[in-house]
Amino acid sequence: MTNMIRMEGITQTFHLEGMDLPVLKQIDLSIDEGEYVAIMGTSGSGKSTLMNIIGCLDRPISGVYILDGRDLTTLDDDELADIRNQYIGFVFQQFNLLPRLTALENVMLPMIYADVPRSQRLTAATESLTKVGLSDRLTSRSSQLSGGQQQRVAIARALVNHPALVLADEPTGALDSKTSQEIMALLTELNQQGTTIVVVTHDASVAAQTKRTIEMVDGVIVEAEHSGNNFLPNASLMQR
Repeated sequence: MTNMIRMEGITQTFHLEGMDLPVLKQIDLSIDEGEYVAIMGTSGSGKSTLMNIIGCLDRPISGVYILDGRDLTTLDDDELADIRNQYIGFVFQQFNLLPRLTALENVMLPMIYADVPRSQRLTAATESLTKVGLSDRLTSRSSQLSGGQQQRVAIARALVNHPALVLADEPTGALDSKTSQEIMALLTELNQQGTTIVVVTHDASVAAQTKRTIEMVDGVIVEAEHSGNNFLPNASLMQR
């Protein structure tokens, strides 16, 4: 298997009230292309900080981060922004959709920033929303959609540029249990189609539905195990 992510000696420190607070402590981590991984930990464990570094939203104090064969350690902010646009799709707990825009317009936003022509944007956004089962809600404003539908729009937006990696930060945290299962089924099915997915969560039931769980405590990885991923998605979920 080819490494999608390889980290060696990743350290992060925050400066608070004149003090240095170690958040990540010499993290070594490898995630292969096509894996479906959960990074699990309680609040303050460092999992969100690690996700921000994986997603090129932040840079470590020290260590080496190689993404899809490219060393990101020495890149400047503009180069990291290009990496985010080209390689990474993000799914957040609160969806981060613009309420006055339609589902189609929200999904097209990453392509606007990438200067993709409008005709191509429309085609790609329509295909991406169809993939997550929302072909009948293209022109609905996000404020008119249920929480589960909004998260599907967010997933469609994350996928529209065909990223090598999808990062999902507490993707079911704002959803009820039934809708959470549907979203996890969708992520599982996307992974089965070849997308590398990393889910950041504090919820053991969410982590159990991935193929490997990395547990963090106090800024270090204490356990990394395969969970087997016995969860089988309902194939009809993506067509609803």
